[in-house]
Amino acid sequence: MEIFKIVALGITATILAVIVKQYKPEYGVHISIAAGVVIFLLMISKLASILEVIHELTNKLDIEVIYLKSIFKIIGIAYITEFGAQVCRDTGESSIASKIEFAGKIIIMTLALPILLSVLNLIIKLIH
Repeated sequence: MEIFKIVALGITATILAVIVKQYKPEYGVHISIAAGVVIFLLMISKLASILEVIHELTNKLDIEVIYLKSIFKIIGIAYITEFGAQVCRDTGESSIASKIEFAGKIIIMTLALPILLSVLNLIIKLIH
């Protein structure tokens, strides 16, 4: 199973980062970032298959693709924001991590606004 590879990679990178940080702290961060990127790259094929299935469902259910694109952008921004914030926390920069999370939330709210307005319009139509 792939999860065993990912966990093994994560544990190996963690042990390596801890050992390297004793001698060269800046390299420990590089190891953490590299491990995160490799894990993300391992998951791209899984993400692609999920997107393919959802695209098929939207065609069958006649759902507007623009809403799903917005939802996937929101999910992507949430993951990227979390990854960036965790990297900052790993380097001891929790203040910058908080700013990244704040920016991610604002961007998510901006992307969610059209969906919210559409739902509110639908509710108003149902009421009248």
